[in-house]
This record gives sequence, structure tokens and C-alpha cells, in this order.
Amino acid sequence: MTYELGPNLMTTTMKKKLIYCLSLMLFISVNTFAQVENVDSAIQQILIEEKVVGLSIAVVKNNKIIYTNAFGKSNLESGAPLSNKNIFRIASISKSFSATAIMQLIEAGKLDLDEDVSNLVGFPIRHPKYPETVITLRLLMSHMSSINDSEGYFSLDNINPAKNPNWQKCYNDYEPGKGYQYCNLNFNMIGTIIERTSGERFDQYVKHHILDPLKLYGGYCVDSLDKTRFANIYDYNADSAKFIISPNAYAPRSEEISNYTMGYTTPIFSPTGGMKISATDLAKYMTMHMNYGVYKNGRIITRKSAKQMQMPYSNVENYGFALENTTTMIDGVQLIGHTGSAYGLFSAMFFDPKKKFGIVVISNGCDPSYSSGYNKVIKRTMNILYDLLIVNIIKTEYKKR
Repeated sequence: MTYELGPNLMTTTMKKKLIYCLSLMLFISVNTFAQVENVDSAIQQILIEEKVVGLSIAVVKNNKIIYTNAFGKSNLESGAPLSNKNIFRIASISKSFSATAIMQLIEAGKLDLDEDVSNLVGFPIRHPKYPETVITLRLLMSHMSSINDSEGYFSLDNINPAKNPNWQKCYNDYEPGKGYQYCNLNFNMIGTIIERTSGERFDQYVKHHILDPLKLYGGYCVDSLDKTRFANIYDYNADSAKFIISPNAYAPRSEEISNYTMGYTTPIFSPTGGMKISATDLAKYMTMHMNYGVYKNGRIITRKSAKQMQMPYSNVENYGFALENTTTMIDGVQLIGHTGSAYGLFSAMFFDPKKKFGIVVISNGCDPSYSSGYNKVIKRTMNILYDLLIVNIIKTEYKKR
């Protein structure tokens, strides 16, 4: 037997809520479609006025992708256009995938934020001037470890006292926990810790525990991906005023992987910057963090873990665990997210968990100039998307409350 709620059983309050929801949905749909032409035109203008190979974009509001598009070329040599299906090496946004994996292992009781990293990587991680100060997982993830990239970061040999006679140069002058310096080596060690703790190869752990549950296409292993979907990445040469293809952006490193040592050669996959994914799928991943660990009723990490990642640990840079807090990407708007830059690529993923919007912008080659700490092409694009797509929706939501 089934029952239906008849009109006589619907209260005035319920009617008002239903009308509000329907009117808001209608407004958002109509308003968004009305703005798409303006957005497309504004982005095309960026490609005319700035030096840009291509831009791939995805915008989220209220857990839905309300806009996605690609502009410019994926291949300058062939003239192939960039599309929403193209995937990119997104550089340092990759760090948040590694941090998310660490939070999963903490929730499983396999790790603790305040554990001694020396015990986790299998060799001493100690500042030579402060040998009694324990460098913890918390300090690695927040870039408060006092470790730097001066000796390189593509191998753990660089910081291993048994492998590098200059290992002491990997540490800054200040005591761990007393200062901030962004460091890629931190997150390549984190990838190693994920491997040694989980027993899964790093790229496979991320695939099985983050990408697959979210139904996203991407990964850290080049040979496991459809290479026809890679957007070429181009570095801008200021002297010649030309874009030059970066041949190493998608280097498969097949030989190194065939001789892989679990729990040590993890930097081959670059946990610090090696994720390959599309703007649209990155926006879905972003939505999970915007909802404190949940996407489409599936939970990846707990609300507590998500908030720990977003909470600033450094007052200098407002940096949490692979996520920063900023008001300068979109001027005066509080956002959480991360940027990336490598081989000529620039990427950005920023969101507001309270107002439920987020923006992903990826360029496979553009003018490398910076504005207020961010690539100026990415920043300009972010601001256009916010002004033309997000602002009016937020205003309408506020008026209808």
C-alpha cells in the first residue's frame, strides 16, 4: 500500500519551502545559461590579450558543476583544440591527494599526526642543529618541518644521511615547528609514508581509495592512462616570445618503475606534483573537500579530517595540510585551495565551503607573470568566473532567505 501527500496535508511552511527551492533552482538555471555567453566571450578575450596556449575550466555551485569549458589548443603543432576530456599534470594541487590519503590512514589508526617521521620513512629525519626536536607528520604536511628542496626532491637519497654527504643542507637554520617554507621534498616523503604504511604502491593507493570511490579518471602513473587525452604542456620562452613543448611533463619513467623499491623510490610518481586529471574531474574532487569529505553521499574522509586539512597551521602563509587559506586569488573573497605550476603549466583549485562554490582553472601554457602571488592569467580567469557566474547566484540566495 502506498500513500501520497495530498494538497490538504501540505502545510503553509512546506509550501513556502517548496516554492523557494523551485524558484531558486529556476533562477540559478536561467541566470547561469544567460551568463555563459558572457563568460565565453570574457575568457576568449583573455586568450586574445594574454599569452595563452589553452585554458580548461570547471565551476561548481551547490554541489553541481554549473559551467565547464575549454579554450585554445591542446597541441600547438597539430592545431588540436583543447577539450573537457583532456587531462593535465596538475602539479602541486597533487599534494592534497597525498594529504587526503594520510588522513585516511590516520582514521584507520595506522598513523598519527605527531609520529616521528624518522620511524615512518626508515632513516633519520633530524635537523642537525636541533637533533632533539622531533620532526612529525604534522610538520611535514604543513611545511613547518624546516626542510628545504636545495638538494633536490626527486629522490629520498637527497635527505638520507647514508646516501648524501650533504644531507645537512636539506635543513633551514630555524628549528622545526618554528618557521614555514614550502617544500616539495616534504610531500615526496609523505608519499613514501603512505606506501610503507598501507602496503600499496603509492599510485595504486590513491587510485583505489580516492579516485575510484569518486569515479574519477586520472592517476600518477603515466603508463596506466590514455596518452591521447594528455594536453601538451608548453613553457613560455620570453627571449623568443614563443611557447616550447615540455617533453618531460609526462615522462613515463617506465625503467625506474620496473626497478621499483616499495617504500623508498616513491618520488618516481611525484606525490608532490604528479597527478594527471581533467579540470572537470578535479572539480568533483574539490567538491568532496568543499563538503568536508563527502561527494554524492559517499564519504572519503571524516568531517574532522577535512577540517584539519583546511585549518591553517602557519600564521605566515595560512597553510593547512596541502590546502591554503587566501583572500587574494579573488580579491577580498575568503577561499581554500591550492595552486600548481610545473613545466609551463599553471593550475588552481579554490572553494568556499560555506557558500558552496568552487572554481578550477588549468592552463597548459601561459605567460608566467605573477600578480598578488598568483599567476596573472589564472587569477584574471578566476575573477571573471566569480564575477559573472557566482556573485549573482549568491546575492539571490541571500535575498530569498
